[in-house]
Amino acid sequence: MPGLLALELTGWETFYVITGSSAAALIGLQFVVIALTADRRRTADGDDQAVRAFGSPTVIHFGVVLFLAAIMTIPRETVFMLHVCVVGAAAFGLYFVLRAFQYARRQTTYKPVAEDWIWHVILPAIAYLHLLFTGFAIAHSADSALYGIAATVLLLLYIGIHNAWDSAVYIATTQSR
Repeated sequence: MPGLLALELTGWETFYVITGSSAAALIGLQFVVIALTADRRRTADGDDQAVRAFGSPTVIHFGVVLFLAAIMTIPRETVFMLHVCVVGAAAFGLYFVLRAFQYARRQTTYKPVAEDWIWHVILPAIAYLHLLFTGFAIAHSADSALYGIAATVLLLLYIGIHNAWDSAVYIATTQSR
């Protein structure tokens, strides 16, 4: 079975090089944005909670995309190892979505609106639940599961891009303290 899965992954390399590279670059840009705003703002407890609610999960989403891109390009990947890595990434992502939800409810710096709940909680939760389902489906239908993983990678990449842009616009348009 390992040889069969390795054969099925042939042709996915370019997709994962593009998405993984994009995620890595966007992680770097997110770090730059946060570092530049540190000079502008003094971080109070509420600001720290807001960054944990809205900034950190974005880096996590990009990190999961980068992780999935890395594991999907491992030569001679076995079905079992792919299953373990995908399910692990999904569980890790779900944990951070729940943490972000808790931080978003506790922080007092910014009052989230419906769009924030959709992009920071609902869509990421759907993406990670889909990834979890796909991780378990790998053993039964590897070919379909590969498309499921790719769809989740793209969804997480777009969620991260939206949320990073949203954070950058918010930071740029609010007055410094």
